[in-house]
Amino acid sequence: MAEDTRKQQLLELFTTITNKKTIVEPMRKVHGTLRDRDAVEREIALIMREILDQGYFKTKLAPRQLAKLVVAYYDGKNDTEIARALGDEKLSKTVARARVRLKLFRELDFKMPFDQEAMSELLDSGKTMKEISEELDISPSTLREYRHVIEQQRDTTLDPYLERIRDVMEDRDLSELMTRGVVNDGLSEAIDITEAIDMGEF
Repeated sequence: MAEDTRKQQLLELFTTITNKKTIVEPMRKVHGTLRDRDAVEREIALIMREILDQGYFKTKLAPRQLAKLVVAYYDGKNDTEIARALGDEKLSKTVARARVRLKLFRELDFKMPFDQEAMSELLDSGKTMKEISEELDISPSTLREYRHVIEQQRDTTLDPYLERIRDVMEDRDLSELMTRGVVNDGLSEAIDITEAIDMGEF
């Protein structure tokens, strides 16, 4: 009975001090209405559909899959992990090409076993891919991957769309940061109140 009274006192105190469930609401927003993952992916998918409809690049990935790719990239996932999250680990190369097309570069993309400028000059020289690959001592498939990185780094076609995607992701990060702050403040306040009651200060 004493425990029930104490719980009721705590509830009343929380309501008075935090103005209607400050501790409960932010936790709901973390997993609910405040820029949750699903909402972010839907927003990015709409932008991806615009890009695909314009014919700016072709991929077997659907707009929602591309949106999941973007969010997973920002979450620090590698290409294999992203492909696995899309339901098929064999999609890792498809993921890598789409990621590079969207200028979501990794440091590894630019770790070439030769001078990048030299490769760019060879690509502009009119030589065939076979001739260039032999001169650089790499396979034609590897050369195509490196060429893809360089071409997408130079291409500004998607930049307006990519800026919109970055804005969506920055909004998500800001929302999560603010929400974590509110939650932490609420929990800290709860601890302070509980300690005060335990010490007979209620």
